[in-house]
Amino acid sequence: MDWLDRNGLTEREFLEQYRAGDYERPSVAADMVIFTVTDEEADSYRKLPEKELRILLIRRGGHPFLGKWALPGGFVQPSETTEQAAARELREETGVDDVYLEQLYTFSDIGRDPRTWVMSCSYMALINSDKLELQAGDDAADAAWFKVSYRLLREQKELMEDGYVKTLEYELKLSGEEELSAIVARTLTVKTTSTSTEYKIVSNNGLAFDHAKIIACAIERLRGKVNYTDIALHLMPELFTLTELQQVYEVIMDKELLKAAFRRKVADLVAETDHYTENAGHRPSRLYRRKLEE
Repeated sequence: MDWLDRNGLTEREFLEQYRAGDYERPSVAADMVIFTVTDEEADSYRKLPEKELRILLIRRGGHPFLGKWALPGGFVQPSETTEQAAARELREETGVDDVYLEQLYTFSDIGRDPRTWVMSCSYMALINSDKLELQAGDDAADAAWFKVSYRLLREQKELMEDGYVKTLEYELKLSGEEELSAIVARTLTVKTTSTSTEYKIVSNNGLAFDHAKIIACAIERLRGKVNYTDIALHLMPELFTLTELQQVYEVIMDKELLKAAFRRKVADLVAETDHYTENAGHRPSRLYRRKLEE
């Protein structure tokens, strides 16, 4: 039985007369926040190198925001999903695939792109730095890794009759070929019946579009998930020491962790191997690997 709508049309008849052009449609982009962790130069061969959290940025080679730094990404093609577009962009920009990829959020603020109505379906990727091979895309002049710093500046809380509003302002600093910065405010509104989060760029120096907001969202997602998942292990090489893993947790969380507590926390996430480090000047340390689900 064919159901008829209020105009007496079957679905086939409705689709035959439907004109998509009667409705204004947005363009959809897939933007990527690609994280990796690298070693900082050690002052001494006896000292373990510090870890640095980095993200990949692309210097725009065309308008708008010519010469500004932006997240890698591009428009979703009619023949692909947003996730397929994100995976394609990741492969084109870094030369790798089959890595951790997670959808973040859809950014759809009015006027976020001066060209036209563009919605950004953003993704977060985590890559082991040993596998990287940077390649700037066609619309990019340069591709480079930037060290990330994201720290709370101030917070304010206002009570309402049915809840409260908390606003936290963070300073985002990106250090690389240039020094980029932004102040991003995250407003959490908690009511008896609902909870919502809103991001706002308070100031911006050197980043294109609303990408400071997307980066802030990605950092907070990464920090949140590192507490209850094995997400940080996607940033590690195949074999690693527990000290190296702790350093990665610390650069993500931006705080020092107690060694004993940390090792209890990750005990179920890693597995011992029979291999040890062979670094001159250091006592050999046992190497571990990510424990795969059985």
